[in-house]
Amino acid sequence: MKSETLNLNPSLGATTAYVARPNNDTASCVVLIQEWWGINDHIRDIAGRYAEEGYLCVAPDLYRGKLARNTEEASKMMQALAIEDGIETIRAAIGAAKQTYNAKKIGITGYCMGGTFALRAACEISELAAAAPFYGDIPEENILKQLKVPTLFIAGKRDAWINQEKVNALIEAARKYNLPVEVVTYDADHAFFNDTRPEVYNAEAAADSWSRVLDLFRKHLAVSVTTGA
Repeated sequence: MKSETLNLNPSLGATTAYVARPNNDTASCVVLIQEWWGINDHIRDIAGRYAEEGYLCVAPDLYRGKLARNTEEASKMMQALAIEDGIETIRAAIGAAKQTYNAKKIGITGYCMGGTFALRAACEISELAAAAPFYGDIPEENILKQLKVPTLFIAGKRDAWINQEKVNALIEAARKYNLPVEVVTYDADHAFFNDTRPEVYNAEAAADSWSRVLDLFRKHLAVSVTTGA
């Protein structure tokens, strides 16, 4: 695995993306969206896991280099980040992945705040081929009904933020508009995938959800190789 930095230039200010590359070149790419803490060691570790699975992983820094030191800072930084700005940065990351690494099939995933942006991006960005948001907020119905890419939404029953009412609203909207959404709910808390936070980490749920996400991406991000006769 190799790691690199990619420069991005959205309209509200330059930022970077952390890039984890597999040892062999690939046209299959996963865009990874941060939790409300920022691009920290945990996010870089997840990017590396995707690279070990053979994917190019691009994690755009929606906070432009800032890291939250505690929940109060994280909450303020998340609230200050406009949805439109985050989506534009994600678009910039997708464009850079295509231009720099020749990415052909692109999926998106994210955790906590990143789950919110991953689901929203899946509704708004046509280049995406699959989405796997973890316990993120649900966009308004007029946005959600635009979703066309296969989406695996991961939730936790004990999550007080992305609670069962919100998850049920997603399920109902999926039925109403025939959206390509599968919802999987674990008996776990918000941020259960984060193995740096023992107070919420659930190893069993994390392992099962990781397996399901990899299955989704194998199915929808595979790039066929054509050879000349």
